[in-house]
Parts: sequence; C-alpha cells; structure tokens
Amino acid sequence: MERKTDRIEDPIELGASEQVQAKRRVLREDFARQSPFLRFSEDWFVAPGGFDTHPHRGMETVTLVLEGALHHRDHTGANGVLCAGDVQWMTAGRGVLHSELPHGPELAHTLQLWLNLPAASKMVPARYVDQPFASVPVRRIPGGEVRVYAGASGDVRQPHGSHWPMMLLDIALEAGHRSEAELPADYRAFVYVLEGSAQIGIDRRRIRAPHVAWFEPTANPSAADTIAFAAEEPFRALLFAGPPIDEPVVAYGPFVMNTVDEIRQAFADYQSGRLTA
Repeated sequence: MERKTDRIEDPIELGASEQVQAKRRVLREDFARQSPFLRFSEDWFVAPGGFDTHPHRGMETVTLVLEGALHHRDHTGANGVLCAGDVQWMTAGRGVLHSELPHGPELAHTLQLWLNLPAASKMVPARYVDQPFASVPVRRIPGGEVRVYAGASGDVRQPHGSHWPMMLLDIALEAGHRSEAELPADYRAFVYVLEGSAQIGIDRRRIRAPHVAWFEPTANPSAADTIAFAAEEPFRALLFAGPPIDEPVVAYGPFVMNTVDEIRQAFADYQSGRLTA
C-alpha cells in the first residue's frame, strides 16, 4: 500500500546563541501527534561553542554529522570523534552526562533526533553505539542510492542502534529518477528534505528543502507500506520511522518522563549526583 502524505511542515529558524552560530527546530513539540519522535534540531557551531556537559534521562538521541566533526565525551570516561556521515545512537535511559563539542577549527553541522522510550524502558542502563559512515550499507538504484543506517531498503538491511525500534534511511536521487521506501504499516514516518525537491506519496505532494513531510501508520499492522519519491532536481532526504508509543509525555529541559513527579525525581537525582548511579 502506498501511503498518502498527512501534512507538510516548515522548520523554525531559531538563529544564533552562545552555543551555536545557527539552530533550526525541525519538528514541532506536538508529542502525541508525532510519537515516538520528540524533538529534532539542526545545529551549526564552532569552537568554543557546542554543548558542554549536560544530563539526559528517559529518552534516546540519534545524532548525524553532516559536516565537520563532533567530539563526544560521557560520564563513563568514553570519548571519541564523529565525522561527516557518522551516526551515534545514544540511549540515555536512567541517566547520562555527556558533552558534544566541535572537533578542530571547522564548523560542525549536525542533526539530532530525540527518540522517546516507553515507561518500561525509561530507566534502562545508558549505552552508546557509534556507526561510522564507512560501515553503513548502501543500496544502489537507478539514478541514486539509499544509505541504510537502520531498517531496510530492498535486500539491504541494517539493525537499529536504538533501544526503541526505528528506521533511518538517507535517500539520494538524481533529477527525473524515482525510488520507494518500504516500512511496516504500524510505523509513523517523517521525511526531512536536505537538498532539492521531489513529489512524494501517493498524492504526489511537492516537497523541497527544508520541508518535513509526515506519514501516519495504516490499519493493517501485518502489512508493509511504501512511500514513493520522484525527484524534480537533485534530491536528498532522510526518512525516519518507528512505532508510536501511546503513553503520556512530560518533557522538561533534558529529561523526558511520563509524569511530573518523575521529572522532579530526575532533577533531584541530578542535583545529588545519583542520576547515573
């Protein structure tokens, strides 16, 4: 079944701050409507900017470096550098303390998705999975390619690095070429356009950078759906998809829980040094 586009949104430009030269809020904070996805930002920053040591609890991050390099360090003592095309899958779970800073003098250009966790998994142990660009499998198609960070494209498959299941495909097409992405019928999906324009979905809606197009789950969870792309010019987009989490969301600062009391406890644990204990 080919899906119809539910809605197309424009991101919100937030400008510069002490941390970044520019920030774009890609997703609204309409948690119930876009579950399991919480927040998604695009950032451009140089030293001494970036995101110094800060906490998280109750969610996951998926970080993709588009340009430059990102130096990551966390409370376990682990640290490393993510380069262009690399992805880091971080499960905050019970708690993490980490920093994300530009590596070297170049501009770091990154995308970071916040992915929710269900109540039963909010307090799982923290973990990281780094996914180097060179290790990501690629499906070659006429007039383009699909890089499979998580999920599947045709016969090319890659396990997800997150605790909660999700797909992440990087789709690139030359002008005049087509592609289809297949995903489970019970997954909600959104497409973020990085470059160019295309017609998308069974309704052939026109999207162009930096649009976000949403696709809702369909009725038959045992089936597979497709989202079609027809490039009008050189086109690149990221497709994110995952099963919704039908639970209340309370998000405050770096913590995402199910109740206000759980948020209060997260702050108390952080202030007393017990967040990562």
